[in-house]
Amino acid sequence: MRILLFMTLFIGSLFANEIKWNDSFEAAKAKAQKTDKIIYALITSETCRWCRKLEDMTLEDKKVIDNLNSKYSAVALTRGKDTYPPCLKAPMVPMSYFLTPEGTVLYSVPGYWNEEDYLSMMEDVERKYKKQKSIKHQK
Repeated sequence: MRILLFMTLFIGSLFANEIKWNDSFEAAKAKAQKTDKIIYALITSETCRWCRKLEDMTLEDKKVIDNLNSKYSAVALTRGKDTYPPCLKAPMVPMSYFLTPEGTVLYSVPGYWNEEDYLSMMEDVERKYKKQKSIKHQK
């Protein structure tokens, strides 16, 4: 009985630490507006090895996952397959976009980044968003 309980808890923990992806850009935007979160849009392609590296390394890091789930409304998009606004041009992949809940691009960055650099970049995005919100409220 203890083995069964242990296995259940272990298997559950494997799936507990995943990014909570929205089904579409529109769903991510609606959730961001409802929860006052930043939109995180990742654009990849099916044949991009750097996309896989970003997904398999950086986006599997516990700190990155926790930060994305707590502060962002995330959506993963495939270039040439999914629909998204024209402001997300994705001239190369992977392409990470960080947007206000209204859909204005705060920050965009191409390519693969390791966990530490990605977390640092997200801190910059969060500071920029807070600053933008405080300026907006002062008007």
